[in-house]
Amino acid sequence: MTIDFLPNGNCNPFIVFVLCQKTETMNNKRILLTGITGFLGSHTAIQLLNRGYEVVGTLQNKDRINSIREIIGKNTANIDKLTLAVANLNDSAIWFELTKNIDCVHHIASPFPRELPKHENDLIIPAKQGALNVLKAASTNNVKRVVMVSSIAAIVYGKSKEELSKVFDESDWTDETSSKDTTPYFKSKAIAEKAAWEFIKQNNSNLELVTVCPGAILGPVLENDFGTSANIVIKILDIIDVRSVADLLIKAMETPQAAGNRYIASSGYLTFKEVAMILKEQYPSKKIPTAELPNFAARLFSIFEKSMKPILIELGIKRKTEITKAQKELKWQPLSPKASVLACAESVFENGILI
Repeated sequence: MTIDFLPNGNCNPFIVFVLCQKTETMNNKRILLTGITGFLGSHTAIQLLNRGYEVVGTLQNKDRINSIREIIGKNTANIDKLTLAVANLNDSAIWFELTKNIDCVHHIASPFPRELPKHENDLIIPAKQGALNVLKAASTNNVKRVVMVSSIAAIVYGKSKEELSKVFDESDWTDETSSKDTTPYFKSKAIAEKAAWEFIKQNNSNLELVTVCPGAILGPVLENDFGTSANIVIKILDIIDVRSVADLLIKAMETPQAAGNRYIASSGYLTFKEVAMILKEQYPSKKIPTAELPNFAARLFSIFEKSMKPILIELGIKRKTEITKAQKELKWQPLSPKASVLACAESVFENGILI
């Protein structure tokens, strides 16, 4: 392992931990991936490495360097093409260093807490400013394209009862001014993505932007520090497999005509009861409740179980989305919702998260 010291805006050194020497890939492309320790970030890094790309992955905590390298190394033969760097989204200076000699950025990192914050700006400001810091740096350093992970949360919320009867597509936007049909997280995704598109509109460089808006991301958990979406299955919604989202991100990077577009990533809607029935069929010996959780009981339970609160506005509501744009333009075919649920469940049992 080598350690490079690079100056930040205050002339204090931050540390970039480089775990391999720079190598040429079969595609001769260097990809910067923010949030590599996250559920989607690690899966996307694995797919990029397996396709021959050189990947520079960022993380906030240097203590995760060895563990994430080990986890990714178990799933690719190209671990020598991975570089890891410690970086914070709020530090604008570091992104100007990290985007040098980069062909494309996958901006995946964004705040996603397991509990709602006391102040919504604790989510909104870092999400927005982090996206802008990455985009500004990419523009300055002539990066060709940024593929930004947004969310269905930026599309289907802040709606009236009448609006909820429609099928949503990439032309729709969440109304972040709504006080009833949103949460701080949903607002943060909409505000951050809108800010990104406004930056591109005002920017004079040739930087291209593509955004991908996934639903609840499930699929195989690689470690105990699983993503918040995976918690849905563990706790027993538009659902999408993490492997399918990673595949769509790469297609959005590789397809020239994707520039300037949004893409919804979803494979179908499952109620909590349907998820429970899938798990009960697969694991008949496990105690998996399959009865519908009454809305009143869910709200009561959320008083004690904070991680339930972000999903309370889903009770009794089905938000339908359309994915034909990604299928037609990017030749993308997602795994089924059932496959995502079962892969997620199998992995949490295998990793000892649940027994």
